[in-house]
Amino acid sequence: MADLDGRVALVAGGTRGAGRAVAVELGRAGAHVVVTGRSTRADGPSDMDRPETIEGTLDRVRAAGGQGSAVRVDHERPDEVAALVARIEAEHGRLDVLVNDVFGGDRYAQWGRPLWEHDLEGGLRMLRMGVDTHIVTSALALPLMLRTGRGLLVEMTDGTSEVNRQVRPGGGFFYDFVKGSVDRFVTSLAAELLDRPVTPVGVTPGWLRSERMLEGFGVTEETWRDACVEAPGFAISESPAYVARGVAALAADPGHARFAGRVLTARQLADTYGHTDTDGSRPDCWGLIGDHGWEDQPPEVVAGYR
Repeated sequence: MADLDGRVALVAGGTRGAGRAVAVELGRAGAHVVVTGRSTRADGPSDMDRPETIEGTLDRVRAAGGQGSAVRVDHERPDEVAALVARIEAEHGRLDVLVNDVFGGDRYAQWGRPLWEHDLEGGLRMLRMGVDTHIVTSALALPLMLRTGRGLLVEMTDGTSEVNRQVRPGGGFFYDFVKGSVDRFVTSLAAELLDRPVTPVGVTPGWLRSERMLEGFGVTEETWRDACVEAPGFAISESPAYVARGVAALAADPGHARFAGRVLTARQLADTYGHTDTDGSRPDCWGLIGDHGWEDQPPEVVAGYR
């Protein structure tokens, strides 16, 4: 079990999906978790038009035995992020963990369209949400983290370094650009933070059973295996808790500096720290893709990567 008693963590973009699960696991491990996002019960949903809220995430943190706070923040706005960091310093005097999970750009993706046919406004919006937000948050939070001492900065992404060095089939210029930028982000920060106490690391889940993904397949987290009848490859999917357990363990690891500048998969974290997904398995989605490509694989092949 990760032990983060006395630590303060900021999960930027913790409304749903992996961010929500990471907030829960950090809270379960003892950290005070500050959850941010744009969807709130008082103000309604963001432009993603989803029902999940930051207060809903905080409820789950507390149900897991953790503590925290939910703060509405638009991470594209430096003034709002600066106010958030000032609040964290005033209330807690420290920031030990920053998880950058802001995105929401999927709604602007136009799969399979080349740059010159892609909606330009939507594509640029995707860049602002997937790149600018992470830069703004890191730039304004790092001074407090450096004053705090040993800390961890996690960049959540989609894909390994090997995958993102290639052009993702059908992904489109803007989505490909956003995900490929994370590698450079953590590489550059690793160079700038060399001999400093904060470790920048990229983390990627595999085929994540997010709220939206489950809805798309017409299943729930309890019945997700039903989707494997029509899509056998869905058997390699994983719950958000899988990668979240890995992030919590990484944050508690006094030796996490050895991973600076790397992008780690959920499976690599599971192998390193000895945890599993909620069903006791250890899915290796990116290992499967690395060995067999992006095509849907039959159950007998997928079984070797769980």
